[in-house]
Amino acid sequence: MANEEVLEHIIDVARHGGRKNLEGPIPPPKIGGNFALDDSVIDALPVPNTTIIAARNYGMSLWGRTAKISTELLGGELRDYFLKAAALGETGKSMIEGEFESLKAIHNVSPSFAPEPFAWGRYRKEGSETYFLLAEFREVGEQAPDPIKFTARLANLHRRSVSPTEKFGFHITTCHAKLTQIIDRWEDSWEVLYRDQLAHQIKMDEEKHGVWLESQHVCRLTLEKVIPRLLRPLQSEGWSLKPCLIHGDLWDENTATDMSTGEPFVFDAGSMYAHNEYELGNWRAPRHRLSNKSYIRNYKRNFPMFCPDDLRSALSHDKGEEDGEAQGTEEPEEVEEEEEEEEEEEEEEEAIN
Repeated sequence: MANEEVLEHIIDVARHGGRKNLEGPIPPPKIGGNFALDDSVIDALPVPNTTIIAARNYGMSLWGRTAKISTELLGGELRDYFLKAAALGETGKSMIEGEFESLKAIHNVSPSFAPEPFAWGRYRKEGSETYFLLAEFREVGEQAPDPIKFTARLANLHRRSVSPTEKFGFHITTCHAKLTQIIDRWEDSWEVLYRDQLAHQIKMDEEKHGVWLESQHVCRLTLEKVIPRLLRPLQSEGWSLKPCLIHGDLWDENTATDMSTGEPFVFDAGSMYAHNEYELGNWRAPRHRLSNKSYIRNYKRNFPMFCPDDLRSALSHDKGEEDGEAQGTEEPEEVEEEEEEEEEEEEEEEAIN
């Protein structure tokens, strides 16, 4: 690479940090100018004696550069590869290696649901702080994908995956964007791993933005009271929770429809073995198209939500204390949600017909 550079991308606030549910399609990735390949990338190509036809900028990354590499094999077969490069030193190394291992894990369970990763490494240029990921190229189509197909494939990944230790965690550090996740360990308890990961995120926020006493108080209550109350029952009184392989950073622009097959796929992963419902947290943000209720509803059809009786009773008890005498007159929230979903399904069917 002639001149190593850290690109300062202009972030579309409405797309990446806004509060509103956006309308209209996500702009497709564009092919740009030539991309200079480091020798380490060329040597990492999986097929010997490959001829490079072109390397062009492709799409964008908020934290690095991305490219499409077009090649020709000895027999004349044309093959494309995807390249991501991050010039962020040790942070970039964690991001790239974490994504490589995450894609490998997902691809091993569901090959068509994630691009196959081939290699990762450091640029050979002296003094370089750039790390790269080389993977199978897939043409990005519609984002986000069809909710019925997409959620069925996601639930299939969650159901079929098996933790190598039967515990929660992962074998290396992965990243959510460029923030490290301290999940490179194995825990029997989902409560413990979730609590420690959230505490880690809170600490990073305080280190960057300073301590806000009111927020600190709420965070302490969340870590010490709320999380045990909500998560401990999932693995108590004979209840068990399956550690599922999750993507880890699943939002609109980390999902797409494969232009070649018409099937949904995912990329840019920061995986771990977790409670499967952790995957859906990103979808609550209104700015994401995955916040559309059709995604949650169709996912639940393939992988029903898990709520032990004692947790349900605890939540009902808490609600009853807040409502006082009105407790007996209010309809349970779960019933209201089910009725609302049924009405929405009827509206969807009418629209289709």
